[in-house]
Amino acid sequence: MPSASPTEPWDVHRLPSAQGKTFLVTGGNAGIGYFVAEQLAGTGATVVLGSRDPAKADAAVASIRSRLPDARVRHIRLDLAALSSLKASVEALGLDRLDAVVHNAGVKFDQPPRRETDDGHEAMFGINHLGHFALTHWLMPLLTAAPEGRVVTTGSFAAKSERLDLDDLQSIRDYRPERTYGRSKLAQMLFGFELDRRLRAVGSTVRSVVTHPGGALDSLTPSRPPIHVRTTGERLRGLPAGVLIQGKEAAAWPAVRAVLDPSVTGGELWVPRTFGLRGVPRREPVRGHLADAEVAAHLWSASRDLTGVEPEFGPAQGPDQDA
Repeated sequence: MPSASPTEPWDVHRLPSAQGKTFLVTGGNAGIGYFVAEQLAGTGATVVLGSRDPAKADAAVASIRSRLPDARVRHIRLDLAALSSLKASVEALGLDRLDAVVHNAGVKFDQPPRRETDDGHEAMFGINHLGHFALTHWLMPLLTAAPEGRVVTTGSFAAKSERLDLDDLQSIRDYRPERTYGRSKLAQMLFGFELDRRLRAVGSTVRSVVTHPGGALDSLTPSRPPIHVRTTGERLRGLPAGVLIQGKEAAAWPAVRAVLDPSVTGGELWVPRTFGLRGVPRREPVRGHLADAEVAAHLWSASRDLTGVEPEFGPAQGPDQDA
């Protein structure tokens, strides 16, 4: 396995070895998350897929092993819509340390009605943001136990045009699916940056990095049966769009780099190079509403109140310790 030095340019096709490390990818059974998991598995690391559907997770594991016979890959049941289940999911990892988690799982609804999780939270905000916020709480002891743990939070290009309504985080008064989705992804990104500020404040070795995948189409995504099957017709119809956007394999590159590149540090934002929509990953300045620490701090407090937990950064401890 080739090893990249700090002076060599990052090569998305020649990733550095990560043997001996363990990574968790939420939603790693499909879409961009699948390709994040597949690429990380090629580094020799142990990759754990977090999925609420065991059958789909089994299929994803089989697909990765069909391409990488020596892959160290497995899955756990992870349901971000059920906050009370997350402690048991972390215990099911059976780990004493975790080198990185990629907060990738998410849902997007294109049409009303407004949906809620079993906990009574608006579904997109509840799964995309609150679930990952609470999961980070339970994972933090494992991340702290690693030499340099990383939390990689996957945002969205859609978040750039949205603003949070701190008085209506659950879209009770104003539910428009596209807006609510964009705000849920913005919440994730603000959480990632606020997490970095809090980690730095206590001198933690854990890094919090934010990414977004740009634009990604199934028609530009290589087939991975049975996870994803692309016909020749779909591929040809998608070619014109490839000028501006890309497939999900390439959309995984920013998150993979955020996990593996030793030069990546906390508080950074990594996106596709070309207009933030396609291409190899690059670092983008964090500015505007993404850099609003006051809004992020209010969101953190609200998330703590809504979930009943809060990521803490004390000495390393076992995941079975109560909140």
